[in-house]
Amino acid sequence: MRPPSWPWHRSGVNEGNMRHDREPRTIALFVMFVCLAGAIARPASAENIIDQWSQVQVPPPPELKRVTVDPKSTALLVMGFVRDSCNLQRRPRCVATIPQVKKLLTEARAHGVRVLHSVPDTNPSGDFIVAELEPLPGEEIIPPNGPNKFLPFDLEFNRYSGFDLDKTFKDHGITTIITVGTQVQTAVLHTAAEAALRGYKVIVPIDGMSGDSLYPEQYTAWHLANTQRVKQQVTLTKIDLIGY
Repeated sequence: MRPPSWPWHRSGVNEGNMRHDREPRTIALFVMFVCLAGAIARPASAENIIDQWSQVQVPPPPELKRVTVDPKSTALLVMGFVRDSCNLQRRPRCVATIPQVKKLLTEARAHGVRVLHSVPDTNPSGDFIVAELEPLPGEEIIPPNGPNKFLPFDLEFNRYSGFDLDKTFKDHGITTIITVGTQVQTAVLHTAAEAALRGYKVIVPIDGMSGDSLYPEQYTAWHLANTQRVKQQVTLTKIDLIGY
């Protein structure tokens, strides 16, 4: 029986030669595919926030709103205004907020708003708070508990006996919290967000918060205005836009 008349039999080209001719082309196509895949994948592997840090565009500023609060159900948290850090040498931006915070504090007291102060571990009593904002007799001092003022622990996670900020608020019918403070990315951010996640209405006057530079202030405002389950409870405002 005559074998099939395949093209290479007719042309005089045998199968071994055809296989030999195809191998270089196959290898070349494979190399091209690998190179193309590498070219496509390479930019993706570099697309992380550190590599693109300088390309970040500043988002538009959040809206500041006028608010009216009920003094009977509102508490004002004045956080971290102590003399050894809120001074012109260490934190001039903190010093710049003191006149407005004093105005807020004076008006809140006049309307019967509950006032609480917080102090850092290095200055654990109200005696270290700047003179313009010093506590009045009867105003509570939150013990040094780090950036989240709801935490019942010191910085080494030892529990403060009898301290429960959430219970204090609930016992006094507090449903709205106003937060002002220095080191905005710590106390203001974490306490405001924690309060929001616990269901409180939170008012954050941006002229009552400060950082060591502009960036933490901007980031904190953006975070509070854009984070789900936080932004629904938070109102960004200015001290002059708060009414009673």
